Amino acid sequence: MQDRISVNPQIHFGKPCVAGTRVPVQNVLELVREGLSFSQIIADYYPDLTVEDIQACLQYAIDTVTLEDIHVATPAP
Repeated sequence: MQDRISVNPQIHFGKPCVAGTRVPVQNVLELVREGLSFSQIIADYYPDLTVEDIQACLQYAIDTVTLEDIHVATPAP
């Protein structure tokens, strides 16, 4: 699935996009967040995408959060 997402400094300032397109992962994730089905996203917004491309966007987000280190500051006593 990783081959479905690409990062190219010449496309969208290096933001991750669906490979072979200029569709940013963020745009796809925002449509999913709005509750659109995969088929709606494809039919109404990005007809060149596949269900597997949208799944790859979700997996990219999961992988990014998994690698993120979160440091929580504890309040001083």
